Amino acid sequence: MLSAGHPLVGGDQLFLHRTNHSLLFRSFKPIATSSFTFRSISSSLKELDTSSSPSSAADDDRKLSSTLSGPASFAPLKVAKRVVLVRHGQSTWNAEGRIQGSSDFSILTQKGEAQAETSRQMLIDDSFDICFSSPLKRSKRTAEVIWDSRKEEILTDYDLREIDLYSFQGLLKHEGIAKYGSAFRQWQKDAPNFNLDGHYPVRELWDRASSCWKKILVHDSSSVLVVAHNAVNQALVATAMGLGTEYFRVLLQSNCGVSVLDFVPRPDGGSPYICLNRLNQTPNSPIAAGSSAGRKASKRIVLVCHGSTQASNSDAGDTSMNMLGTIQSQKTAELLLDLNVKSIISSPRIAPTETANAIARVQEAADCLGADCVPRYVETKQMKDLDVHDILIRSEKESVNASSLQSGWVNKFEDELLTEIWDRSGTAWKSLLHELSNESEPDNIVVSVGHPIINIGLLAHCLNLTKDWMGSFHLDAGSITVIDFPDGPFGRGVVRCINYTAHLGRWSIPITRPTQDDENF
Repeated sequence: MLSAGHPLVGGDQLFLHRTNHSLLFRSFKPIATSSFTFRSISSSLKELDTSSSPSSAADDDRKLSSTLSGPASFAPLKVAKRVVLVRHGQSTWNAEGRIQGSSDFSILTQKGEAQAETSRQMLIDDSFDICFSSPLKRSKRTAEVIWDSRKEEILTDYDLREIDLYSFQGLLKHEGIAKYGSAFRQWQKDAPNFNLDGHYPVRELWDRASSCWKKILVHDSSSVLVVAHNAVNQALVATAMGLGTEYFRVLLQSNCGVSVLDFVPRPDGGSPYICLNRLNQTPNSPIAAGSSAGRKASKRIVLVCHGSTQASNSDAGDTSMNMLGTIQSQKTAELLLDLNVKSIISSPRIAPTETANAIARVQEAADCLGADCVPRYVETKQMKDLDVHDILIRSEKESVNASSLQSGWVNKFEDELLTEIWDRSGTAWKSLLHELSNESEPDNIVVSVGHPIINIGLLAHCLNLTKDWMGSFHLDAGSITVIDFPDGPFGRGVVRCINYTAHLGRWSIPITRPTQDDENF
């Protein structure tokens, strides 16, 4: 067990609350669709033309570029805007494993309806100004359930339809392999450069997502709900942040997963600050068994932000957790009980050490708690490169306390100090990958515990970004971020979720916050 300079809050007492996951999907009465008003903002809603339409020579010659130019550029905003993205619930073709693309033949399954209802409850207290929806039935129905009794109309936008997959649409995976062979394998392995029927579907999708943002951001609203699909929501997140098509299948979007983006005006005008407040907060557990972008992963890193403290600037991160922090750490430990964690690595500071110890205690009690048939042994370590205490003290910023962070708070750091954090997190990330590569553990799960800002640095390094992107992410105290490695620890990470807080129950961070009299969220 790890030790720190002060005793753990609450001693060895364990506070656990077992979640009844069957309660996630409650029975409910379907909502009558006749009570909703839909209005299209596109010129026409027509079936996709699947005939071959060769791209221009310029498009054919365009090569995938991994060069990052920085966050995307948009027209100046007068007021802050928060956009909540939701993927539709499970559809009949999802359940069958059939390629949907932009076809409109599937509807929500019973499970999909239940997922939509859970999302409605998750967002029930949020005051949205407007809802944009894909015109496809599976997304429109999800939007209806979530929108519930709100009076404002739902706007459908044809550009929010799912990725156009032309001849692939309607095929099962084995049918695609049998019929298209190498073309289907390219779709699986090299989607950004994948060409079908004279089209580059992923490139077209990125262009379409950029067009959607222009329409969403120009709308006179401060809180926007967008209900669409897996691939198009990935493209919306990526294009907002200035990430290219190489990030397709890297930022996961599960059925009814919720992602949040903040657009904050700059004082001197210009393109707004853009911050990904959270990614893929799902109706079910983010660590549940499943695939990452269609591939199984046996290697995983979970980034845990330590629980809330009473810290001020002078002792930021180096004090015991308060009662809320203790609860947050226990809730996180409970969530991770469904994983067989092999090692926990933390900053040597007090709050991260307390959080790591809480997780370790619950893991090692897995047999007593009914989560495993035998006791587990968890290796706990401390890593100095996860410690940013000295930098936080020198920052002299009121916002460094993990208990009260505002979206975009990283942008307030001086460049010199941010560079130190970036370099330190880079060294720490290499060490975490080395820990993950332990060949004696074929199914290796590593948990890393630290201050939100070091976890943001780790996430940015995972995504092969630069220091300039750190202000584009937000993490709260008690949150978790999950990264899978389907191609092994030195392959590209697939991000299952960022800033997930639903496990905190009544202490979770709201998906959206009231925007009245709160321009900076």
